[in-house]
Amino acid sequence: MLLPLLPLALTLAQQQTTLVPTRIAANSNRISAGRMVSGELRVQLEARLGRWFPEGERDPSQVMQAFAEAGHAPQIPGPLIRVKTGIRIHASLHNTLDKPLTVYGLYTRPGSAKDTVQVAPGATRDIRFAAGAPGTYFYWGSTSGDTIEARAGIDSQLSGAIVVDSAGTVGPPRDRVFVLGVWAVDKDTTGPKPWVDRAHMVINGKSWPHTERFTFTVGDTVRWRWVNPTGDSHPMHLHGFYYDVASRGTWSGDTVYARDDRRRVATELLMPGGTMSTTWVAATAGSWLFHCHFAFHVSHYLSLLAVPDDVDPGSVEATEHAVHNMRGLVLGIDVKPRAGVMLAGTARATPGVNLRLLMQSARARYDTFPGYGFVLQRTPASIARDSVPTMSPTIVLRRNELARINVVNHLRAPAAVHWHGLELSNSYFDGVPGWSGTAGHRAPLIAPNDSFTVEITPPRAGTFMYHSHSNEEFQITSGLYGALIVLDDKQVFDSTTDRVFVIGGSGPQDKGRVNGEAVPKRQTLRVGTTYRVRIIQIQPDWRVNVSLIGADSMPRTWRAIAKDGADLPARQAVVKRARILMGPGETADFEFTPTIAGDLLLDVVTDLKGWRVSVPIHVEGR
Repeated sequence: MLLPLLPLALTLAQQQTTLVPTRIAANSNRISAGRMVSGELRVQLEARLGRWFPEGERDPSQVMQAFAEAGHAPQIPGPLIRVKTGIRIHASLHNTLDKPLTVYGLYTRPGSAKDTVQVAPGATRDIRFAAGAPGTYFYWGSTSGDTIEARAGIDSQLSGAIVVDSAGTVGPPRDRVFVLGVWAVDKDTTGPKPWVDRAHMVINGKSWPHTERFTFTVGDTVRWRWVNPTGDSHPMHLHGFYYDVASRGTWSGDTVYARDDRRRVATELLMPGGTMSTTWVAATAGSWLFHCHFAFHVSHYLSLLAVPDDVDPGSVEATEHAVHNMRGLVLGIDVKPRAGVMLAGTARATPGVNLRLLMQSARARYDTFPGYGFVLQRTPASIARDSVPTMSPTIVLRRNELARINVVNHLRAPAAVHWHGLELSNSYFDGVPGWSGTAGHRAPLIAPNDSFTVEITPPRAGTFMYHSHSNEEFQITSGLYGALIVLDDKQVFDSTTDRVFVIGGSGPQDKGRVNGEAVPKRQTLRVGTTYRVRIIQIQPDWRVNVSLIGADSMPRTWRAIAKDGADLPARQAVVKRARILMGPGETADFEFTPTIAGDLLLDVVTDLKGWRVSVPIHVEGR
């Protein structure tokens, strides 16, 4: 049967889309591409057009450029290249697209981030190089000429992981490799939501709840490698446990840390073009999450399906959060018990405190939008439902003491509370409705006028936070967050020397506040006094630079102490310039001892063009 002639105006890419709607496969990064020939890895890569199904296999699709191994379907992410150090790689690169292709990262590590391979339409290039230093890397391509920070359209998924193992590695890999993907284009005026930007965010080619699910057993050590070939940063947060950062790098080089230099984190900010390798121990049975902590990166809007509008507090979407309707950059984790083994929460809890925590709403705090917040009800006396402080209270608990917290929902919308960074002995209290807990015993969404009692026994002292885990873009931004401090037995929380700075949202205005204030009040310090500065970043859609600067606008110095509540390794617990880049979900502790009188600013400014909030600080003499 003859095919009808295509109009001459159609490009080669449009013809390929029309005639050959090849289905793109999701790549789990378990099998390396190519084959070994005479001690050399030979791999044939092709750049092709295909049809991508980032959600279910029968859900809507999107035409995308992707890499393929010759003779196989295209993949998102592209084929994994994995070899031992010392092995040479012979890669052929064929461009079936109708645009010139620029590919980065096919060279010996460490290398230059500027090194590229140019492949004309229809052409093939051969590249030979030694693998180089062990580490986590990637290759990526562009047909638009954009940098990695700007690449977000049809070529945004032209990426694949490269892993170089140590020469002494024996047996199959003991880790898993994950490649993040972000596709973002302009609004579709003919679509179901013409006022919403179209975007998709995926892990190994799929968006939650279609990402891979993981099952471990208590005591298992989990090794993960993460690759971020996207133009966005991603603060990657693990519920219930800490993970150790074993390496950090880019597509051109990697720094592998000695065991004693690996910091322990609950959230780590992975920058555009960045990589990291991590290890963690599945210490407690239950269901947990690993996800990006930017609220939009797990939003229900990250879908090609029609989605309900986001008009909290009375929206249909809020009701549907009964199963926590996240999408995007999320992995689900199920940890099974192991007979006779419990690694977390083993210390015997001593009687502690009973708290009553109210979730409340104040009308028209942000123009016509309500402001949300938590209120601690310390006495039986009733509290007006529209009584909401500009900053939720700091909750202070003690290590190894049982705290029972009765959370009462006085909002018009369902809600839930996550105890961010805490190692919990029972995942049922982790705060992800419809997910936390175990099969048949899942944590509920707290309905309006209902309550839920949480039992927490913190196993370590440090700086943490609590916040909403339902409709995060609206509820966290509007004030449902607060500081959570855990003290050792002999510690006393003294607000004169313990200074807590919580960076949060400002409602739908998409700006920042510090300690609930858009224009913070002046704080006073004294020369010669040592202060513990606890910084909590929970502005849900911005990364921020936090600096302690003088009148000359130059940063002062402070000593780093802890990250996400965990003490830093000795080589990182040092005096340094008082400046830190933070993503939502991160905390950082510093020691600061002013030596001269004068005025300072704790300056909080977005890493990209956005907003700035500064806390004035006056240092008095002795």
